[in-house]
Amino acid sequence: MVLGAYAVGVFPMADDRDAPDVYWVEPKRRAVLPLDGFRCARSLRKTIAADRFRVTADTAFGEVVRLCAQSVAGRPETWINRGIERVFAELHAMGFAHSIECRDRDGRLVGGLYGLALGRAFFGESMVSRATDASKVALAWLVARLRIGGYTLLDCQFQTAHLASLGAIEIDRKTYVALLGEALSGVVGGASAAGCLPAGDFGALDLGWRLPTGTVSGPPSGKDIAQLLVHTS
Repeated sequence: MVLGAYAVGVFPMADDRDAPDVYWVEPKRRAVLPLDGFRCARSLRKTIAADRFRVTADTAFGEVVRLCAQSVAGRPETWINRGIERVFAELHAMGFAHSIECRDRDGRLVGGLYGLALGRAFFGESMVSRATDASKVALAWLVARLRIGGYTLLDCQFQTAHLASLGAIEIDRKTYVALLGEALSGVVGGASAAGCLPAGDFGALDLGWRLPTGTVSGPPSGKDIAQLLVHTS
């Protein structure tokens, strides 16, 4: 049911952490981040290239979701109730939901994000930062991962000043549905239909790829990600 909802542009939210039910949302205006339009400021590129954070993917999915759901100053309530947390844990086990984690030099989880991948679309659910620039670094690594993996749509749901500063734009529902249709074209149950474009590969970044400066083999460094974002922006 959840996968079907995302496939038509609808997603679940809850009133608070302990809410027993969810409601389904289809915004009239949708925030998306064009994968070739990510704004990586010089200071952020330096932070990424310096490997200030150890960035990983899908190593602590449950921890990232729980960190996103925590109450903080200025945001006492969360829309991630325990039902949403449970369903996304199941979707992660099925290979549809993914996380990006940022850890500090002591190994503490200080930021990250999670979302749902379907076809060539990635639906960003929530991101969190407990250290300066941690969520920006996580988003930069996600953009790089989606570019290399062949994705065409990064859905951010609702526009915020923070997302706008990184390149997110607002589009109307009709435009969003068209982009979503293209991203899901030929994809059945998360797999590519015969003769159609393949689904995105969330793990492609870890396998090796090419930059104008040479080939990167294996898991990239922050310097590799910074170069990728510069060369493909």
